[in-house]
Amino acid sequence: MLSKIIVQGLVSGGIYAVLAVGFSLIFGVGKILNMAHTAFYMVSAYIIFYATSMLGLPLPASLTLAIILTTVLGIACYILFFNRVKHHDTTVMIISVALAIIFQEVLLLVFGGHYRGVPPFARGFMEIWQLRVSYQHLIAIVTSGVILIGLWIMLKKTGLGTAIRSVAEDREIANLMGMNVDRILLIVMAISVALAGLAGGVIAPIYMLSPLMWQQPMAIMLAAVVLGGLGSIGGCVLGAFILGFIETIVIFLVPGGAFLQGAVSMSVMVLVLLFRPEGLFGVVFEEERL
Repeated sequence: MLSKIIVQGLVSGGIYAVLAVGFSLIFGVGKILNMAHTAFYMVSAYIIFYATSMLGLPLPASLTLAIILTTVLGIACYILFFNRVKHHDTTVMIISVALAIIFQEVLLLVFGGHYRGVPPFARGFMEIWQLRVSYQHLIAIVTSGVILIGLWIMLKKTGLGTAIRSVAEDREIANLMGMNVDRILLIVMAISVALAGLAGGVIAPIYMLSPLMWQQPMAIMLAAVVLGGLGSIGGCVLGAFILGFIETIVIFLVPGGAFLQGAVSMSVMVLVLLFRPEGLFGVVFEEERL
């Protein structure tokens, strides 16, 4: 039982961390509250299903295709919708929710409401420190870790990362320094959606797919971002793993726990907002008074 909780907690935490970081990135840099973020993750998973089952492509090729198409879709949504209303927070949120529902209904129309499955990258098990881990779960854990480390290196050690952090800290000053802020925002949107696409590719062989699969991860992702602290990438990662393990413990130890995942995450989010609104590592914003 303990080994299952550890493995599943790492898998869930890793996926939620990748989603939360992508969501936090576009919000922190572009101030875009993209509530359709996990809908892109769902679209990626369905592209993999279609490519493997309908087109007969191998899983690695299907994953590559899914990431590319999902990223292109995200860029198109940014150019056509978000970029036009990016200074109106409420409008951005409403449009993103509408897009998520549109994606959901289109997938429901095309694939129906039945659960779908994708074959695993690898079959079989191995033991690590007396933990019995399936190769597919190990791939998910390692992939999530590599993605998070790679993103951290990009943000901290590259010129693009420096530009992204500069725009996030002060867009006007970055613009005065000659940075193409609009281009950087477009790149950040592409990275954000690509992360969602990668997360969808990682979970596609593990969980069953349905047109409603974006809703629960959205709730948990939001809770992870609030728990970790808005504006803190490291906080989002920590919050995601905390909630991933809490979710797993509830599923394994609480009767009917599978139906309580979203409720537990929302409860954590409400408590954090009430008693520590800045989260674990977020910035405290004080209202300026005249």
